[in-house]
Amino acid sequence: MSTIFSKIISGEIPAYTVAESVEFLAFLDINPLAEGHVLVIPKKEVDYIFDLDDETYTGLQLFAKIVATGIKAAIPCKKVGVAVIGLEVPHAHIHLIPMNRVDDLNFSRPKMKFSPEELQATSEKIREALRNS
Repeated sequence: MSTIFSKIISGEIPAYTVAESVEFLAFLDINPLAEGHVLVIPKKEVDYIFDLDDETYTGLQLFAKIVATGIKAAIPCKKVGVAVIGLEVPHAHIHLIPMNRVDDLNFSRPKMKFSPEELQATSEKIREALRNS
């Protein structure tokens, strides 16, 4: 099962990466609910987040926490919301979404559109915030 996320990990498909470790990757959602909407994934290809082994699951959550601090520092928001839906791509992932109100996490809302230049600038802002934290 080679998912779109596996192709991003291998470099077959480009992504706006904000953070990476040996085991995990965080990149901008190209169909975001808000500026700075990031997907955090394990590099291990597992469909359902609760099928991850305990070490990978806890590592993913800790990596997401680190990324969320960068998002909060880079994007004006009250909090960074967390969602695990997992129906659209069969590869475990966490959505990190800058939010100012509860409705900012409503996935039935129309998605935002940003230019490649805007996505690049946002990814750079988050990476810089992570370097400075």
